[in-house]
Amino acid sequence: MTAQTISTQEPLQEKRDYTPEEYLELEEKAECKSEYDDGIITPMTGGTTEHNQIAGNCYIALSIGLKRQSFRVFFGDVRLWIPKTQNFKYPDVMVVAGEPEYYKNRRDTIINPQVIIEVLSDSTEAFDRSEKFRLYQTIPTFQEYILVNQSKVEVDQFFRIENKRWSLYEYDREDAELTLKSFELLIPILDIYDKVNVEKESK
Repeated sequence: MTAQTISTQEPLQEKRDYTPEEYLELEEKAECKSEYDDGIITPMTGGTTEHNQIAGNCYIALSIGLKRQSFRVFFGDVRLWIPKTQNFKYPDVMVVAGEPEYYKNRRDTIINPQVIIEVLSDSTEAFDRSEKFRLYQTIPTFQEYILVNQSKVEVDQFFRIENKRWSLYEYDREDAELTLKSFELLIPILDIYDKVNVEKESK
């Protein structure tokens, strides 16, 4: 999820090396969300209605499809802590197998996602596909990464097959179904793009 600015007592530009605890304290007081990268706090940019709709569609499809199963689905305000790289992120959607594990017992920050979904925008696509993906790969429980283009029907699915090897599945047809690999679930691509205005022409 995304936001515009952060409001704190202390201007962020006056200090560029925050501890995780300082970041969390500031985040609790902030009007909008920011992310944390090994001491650096970065305000998140604004999102579109298409971005919001797609993230919500994915959350609904997963929540319904995994009902009464041992999985939890989160989106929106739930943070992710990446200990190896000292990062706090706000993925669009996360799926946890079993019970969520929390950062220092904070019930707003988890550490054990199995599936992460990010909705791509022009400003974030390159980062989501490269550096952010590498950050997520340091999480031991992370197995599946779904990238959804918000302007056209295009979904990329990465699944871990070995420690540093990932399989890529591409979906660019409205009549296709996203086949989740971490659990038995099919999500029609039309459900992901429900109520979203996208380019109709496929590759």
